[in-house]
Amino acid sequence: MKQLLAYYLFFLALPLGANVIASPLEVMSKNFEAGATVTENNVLLTQAQAANIEQNSKTKLESKIIKVFKAAKNNKILGFGVLVNKKIRSKNGVVLYIISPDSVLKSVEIVAFNEPAEYIPSKKWISQFNEIKSEKIDEASKNIPTITGATLSAKSIIDGSRVAFALYNEVLKGK
Repeated sequence: MKQLLAYYLFFLALPLGANVIASPLEVMSKNFEAGATVTENNVLLTQAQAANIEQNSKTKLESKIIKVFKAAKNNKILGFGVLVNKKIRSKNGVVLYIISPDSVLKSVEIVAFNEPAEYIPSKKWISQFNEIKSEKIDEASKNIPTITGATLSAKSIIDGSRVAFALYNEVLKGK
């Protein structure tokens, strides 16, 4: 019942007609070792937390409610997933940023995309985000090239990575 409610809330967060590519729970499970338990939680940011995240990410938040996933095994946290829903051109894309407990961006996965399919960045382009440390995200995001014909998609993913790290540093780090 709890999982059904979680899926219901996830799909409510997506705009109607979203092109769902992957389930965030499945993506989290695939990115962590067998036997890891993945839980999800909605984080309601306080005004101060939201302001800090916006300042640190240099990006305006579209919502103060952010879905966060946690992978754990034997009471040890293996990592977090931060789901960021951002407007790209006129429609939204939803991206899951997987962050390790040692503040490293392990993976970026597009889970839903409403824009035309040709605007989805390639896996090769997205792989540039793998293994970026929290303190290096600003420098790295400036050096990641945009994509001809999908500049707004690229900008959205880059901005989302800064939001994910800012949220991780503000709310999740050390928990």
